[in-house]
Amino acid sequence: MTEPTILAIESSCDETSAAVIRGGKVLSNIIATQAVHEKYGGVVPELASRAHQQNIIPVVTEALNTANVTKNELSAVAFTRGPGLLGALLVGCTFAKSFALGLNIPLIDVNHMQAHILAHFIDDPKPNFPFLCLTVSGGHTQIVLVKDHLDMEIIGQTTDDAVGEAFDKTAKMLGLPYPGGPMLDKAAAQGNPNAFEFPVGNMPGYDYSFSGIKTSVLYFLRDRTKENPNFVQENINDICASVQYTLIKTLLKKVVQATKDLGIKEVAIAGGVSANSGLRATLQDYAKRYNWNVYIPAFQYCTDNAAMIAITAHYQYLKGDFATQYASPDPRMKL
Repeated sequence: MTEPTILAIESSCDETSAAVIRGGKVLSNIIATQAVHEKYGGVVPELASRAHQQNIIPVVTEALNTANVTKNELSAVAFTRGPGLLGALLVGCTFAKSFALGLNIPLIDVNHMQAHILAHFIDDPKPNFPFLCLTVSGGHTQIVLVKDHLDMEIIGQTTDDAVGEAFDKTAKMLGLPYPGGPMLDKAAAQGNPNAFEFPVGNMPGYDYSFSGIKTSVLYFLRDRTKENPNFVQENINDICASVQYTLIKTLLKKVVQATKDLGIKEVAIAGGVSANSGLRATLQDYAKRYNWNVYIPAFQYCTDNAAMIAITAHYQYLKGDFATQYASPDPRMKL
């Protein structure tokens, strides 16, 4: 029971990933990305589902081979149940159920957002409980109070758009190529974050709102391009830096408030947006200012990956938290 060997599958959006973990140590983490979405400027759900179907067997095979593990050595099969795109989730769920049934081993259904947080337990240093985790991705923005591996409470979240959407949609307004968020981050590194001022959202408690800044950027660009049609091209780096600065300030303002109110000095970030260089650097600055212990995941564990599904499944296995063959995808699965 202490050294389970688990195959984990992640297929919530546009990455097909498989990982093998043994005794809490990740032995392989294979990810197949989907370039098909680039020409559409965003993820097309039907195309994502088809790509998962094409990729899943080669990815699982490579994960087992890289880990030097045979299917008969597996203790369980884990999969992402949600949240995510229904068709994409269905591919991973169906494959995992069939694989587990064929081997007559347990099935483990994993919450994708919980897995992002537990990615911090793949490598050292690991956070001490309790800690606060700012979970930021394309579809979610949450402040989570983490009391134990499988005991988490959302204390704040966005009331409209996620911060990842604010990054991506701003990038689209600026004409940056897909994926927009990373492209905006790259341009921001060359710009002046104080060049232009945008509003910092301020919702009650620890909640967020990002619809206001998107509207502000839209009107800002409309008015400036009326005066100068080349405004965006001439100021692209400064615009990106200013927008990114505002979004990061908005995110961390609530985290600071929560750490003071709850008396917690352990702070982590997780999710795709945690790969943002500006956020990572600013969090390190805040760590010095507020005497926090901060935890920033390796880049390979920020975006969607099966290693985070595997580590979560490891803790669920130890607690006997298994699914049945009646398990089905839950696109709006709550933490």
